[in-house]
Amino acid sequence: MAKITIPAARVRQGALMLFTTSMKVGDLVADKFYSVETLDPSNGEDKGYQRLLNTARAKKLAEYIVKGQDSQDAFLPTSVFLATSKSIPFDESTNSIHIDTADVGPFSVVDGQHRLEGLKMAAHKDPRVLDFEVPVNIAVNLPQIHQMCHFLIVNTTQKSVDKSVEQRITSRLTEALDVEDMPSLPKWILNTVQKGEVDKAVKYIDYLNETEGSPWKGKILMANSDTEGATINQRSFVKLVVRYILTANNPIIAFSDFDKEKKIFLNYWKAIATILDDGDASALYKYIGVELFCRFSIPFFMKLQERGNFTVQAMHDLLEASFENVEGEYAGLGHPDWWVKGGKAGHLNSGAIGIAVQEMSKALHKSSMSTAIQI
Repeated sequence: MAKITIPAARVRQGALMLFTTSMKVGDLVADKFYSVETLDPSNGEDKGYQRLLNTARAKKLAEYIVKGQDSQDAFLPTSVFLATSKSIPFDESTNSIHIDTADVGPFSVVDGQHRLEGLKMAAHKDPRVLDFEVPVNIAVNLPQIHQMCHFLIVNTTQKSVDKSVEQRITSRLTEALDVEDMPSLPKWILNTVQKGEVDKAVKYIDYLNETEGSPWKGKILMANSDTEGATINQRSFVKLVVRYILTANNPIIAFSDFDKEKKIFLNYWKAIATILDDGDASALYKYIGVELFCRFSIPFFMKLQERGNFTVQAMHDLLEASFENVEGEYAGLGHPDWWVKGGKAGHLNSGAIGIAVQEMSKALHKSSMSTAIQI
């Protein structure tokens, strides 16, 4: 059993008494210092409340912490929230608390079980982690039912960063990758930054949203913006561009000139708009329209690559010919009425969009097929 004396600040929040401090990993992960009351859904008498441990999530944190030991830039500012139903002595003269786990332990983990498990894994891999300090909040005189309430409050009121903001930060990190001193980043973040796909996609979207004459000008809701009249948010558009435009089988990524890539993408949407946007085709600029035409861009750009012509007029002519050859249920998607609010486009789900893309692809190849074929 451990006996620890550490500096701490006493914090009163109504009836709740907290001690805010920092602790070394070696003390936190010591035997019987803490316990996790996991909820067992198969046991009606169970009193636990914690979610099941996600080992993969803890392992990711462990890899990041170990990686940051050599560079001394591992960063974990979020505090672990521990609780006990008992009191902890506080010395006002030294602003310190004395913890005797034989009397108050093990502490219940209200928030931070994945951090603690990740730190424990990291310490097994690299003993230097044992001296790594972690912010800790300790609630005292807190019955288990209150601990459960605080767990619910913490995990239902906190909100993860908006995906659009995350994309902007990722883009800026990609730009800074070779010109700034970068701290150690978790592998899953570093991989995204190094790939550069999010950075390119964000720039595609900015170009569409800001360029004069773009059918998308002012229609995309950017990060931390409340643009009036926006029809799709940045995070959704970026996700679709990464998935369908910046993919290995889309010819657009073969261009070595990024400005040319953006211009081709804008030309594509100009050509689409000249045929389908009569002022009322609102569904065209929503997620449905973006997904459908991003997916269709792969065979469409392949056909244009064969012809070596990516002008608006060339795209317009090929699109129009393709629309004329679409048959069956999706024959009307080349007409503005199909894209009006409440029209057929609004009832498409992801599966139906896939079928529509297949029908458009067949029509695309039919429209450019020679009448005389030698075999």
